[in-house]
Formats: sequence, structure tokens, C-alpha cells
Amino acid sequence: MPTHAPGGSHPQISPEDLLTLLAVARLGKFTAAAHSLGLNHTTVSRRIAALEKAYGERVLVASPDGWELSAAGRELLPVAEDIESALARIDARGSSALAGTIRLACPQAFALEYAVPALTRLQSRHPGLQVELMTVTQRARQYRSGVDIEVVVGKPEAPRSIAKHIRDYRLQLYASQEYARTHTMPRSLEDLAEHRLIYYIEHSLHVEDLDEAAEALPRSAGFFRSTSVHAHVLATSNGVGIGILPDFLARHNSRLAPVLPEQFSKPVSYWASVRHESLRNAGVRSVLEVL
Repeated sequence: MPTHAPGGSHPQISPEDLLTLLAVARLGKFTAAAHSLGLNHTTVSRRIAALEKAYGERVLVASPDGWELSAAGRELLPVAEDIESALARIDARGSSALAGTIRLACPQAFALEYAVPALTRLQSRHPGLQVELMTVTQRARQYRSGVDIEVVVGKPEAPRSIAKHIRDYRLQLYASQEYARTHTMPRSLEDLAEHRLIYYIEHSLHVEDLDEAAEALPRSAGFFRSTSVHAHVLATSNGVGIGILPDFLARHNSRLAPVLPEQFSKPVSYWASVRHESLRNAGVRSVLEVL
């Protein structure tokens, strides 16, 4: 049933417009909200304009990288959530199942080793829950990212978000068994200058913890660089050089052996960055819990 604006002097507020506001509040971008709702960008823009006209105030304000709720928008947020919850109860017909679409961005290694197994188990229990998973290794954005949850390397400095620690790991040096048989292996970090190193493209990620790992090592005789951590593992396994690899990817690989473990071991951690508006969503909270 349509909702009336204060005083009854404005047009009626549409529940669809409130649900659109909820999507923009969580994702921060019209395009991302449109995708999650199965609409186009123009329809989202039109619905927000209609809501602002009906309510008589701006509900969103522009930030350097997306949209934020205004004071009026924050007043309407609980109403929109009530509508969403009511519709979910109808769809679930009394069950406690989760529903809706959750958008997650995370590094490739984390996605394949941790996120995909956890999320598919969660979806098996909740068939109405849909997941969109994007693999990206980057710093957490200070503003809106178009996703519900960002998993990043290192504690995020995003003042408008909540940071949740997920798990720790280590970057260590590895070489293939064949490489170790056919090359003189380093006895010190300085000896690495005689070997080809396998790692990310220099300064391509702007992730401090990952950049520091390479900066701690001497300039090498050559390199194999990629934005894909699984390319690092394959290149190392194929014996092209010595790789800087996450321990959880390399330690159970029978083709690989650690190199100078006592001299190089960089502690790193995965963190989740979640907006306050997104954390109010039961699906987002459940995804965060299984991660």
C-alpha cells in the first residue's frame, strides 16, 4: 500500500521507490542498484526523483565516489527495510531462509580457497539467496564501491565502513622441485638477485602490505609478473623462477618447496569492509559470518 508523505500535501510514496532507495543506500551507485533490482539506470534515477518529490526532501547526496543517504534518506531507511522484510516473509512462507542478492568483491586467491566453498554451502541452505562474486585485489574504497562486502588485504582505512578481520596468512618464497634440482638455490636474501622472481606487476595494486613484500627483497635478475596470484603459482610450479606466494596456496602443493623460510615470511591478513547500511541486511551478515 502506498505511503503518504508528512502532512498529506505531497504525492504518495511508492514502496518500489523505497526499495530502490534501499538498494542505492547499500551499494552506493545507481548502476549497481539497477543491476541488483533487475532495472536500468534510468528507472532507478526516476524512482529516486519520484521519492524525493513525494517526500519533499533530498534523500541522497553525492560523494566523491557514489551516493550517500541524506538525513531524510536515513529517516526513510527503516521504512524501506520493513517493506523488504515483509516481502521476504511472504516469499519464504514462514521459513527462516535468506533471500535476495549479495554482491561481494575479494582477491582471487581468497575467492577460490575460502569464499566459493563457504558461499556455496550457504546457498545450499538458502536457495533464495543469490551471490555475485567479483575477484579483485585492491585497497578498500573510502566511499561507495557498488558491492555489499569488500574483502581486502590489510586493515582498511575506510571511515564510512566497518572493518572486520577475517583471517591471517603469510607470503613466503617457493620454488619448484625441478627448479631446485637445476639451479643453485639462494642461501641468503641477497642471493635472490641471481634468480627470476614471480610476483605482482610493480605498483599495479597499490596495496601496501603486498608492495612491502617485494620491496623487502633485492632487485632480481629477471621477473615474471602478473595481476593473477594463480598465475604466480603456475609459473612457480613450472620452474620459471622463485615465487612470492601465499602459504595457503603453496604449502600443500607437492611440486613446490619453501625457499629461505627462516629469512623471509611476510605476515598478511584479510579484512572485510562493510557499509553500515549493508550490515543491516540479514543476508550480508550471514555471508560475513561464513567468511
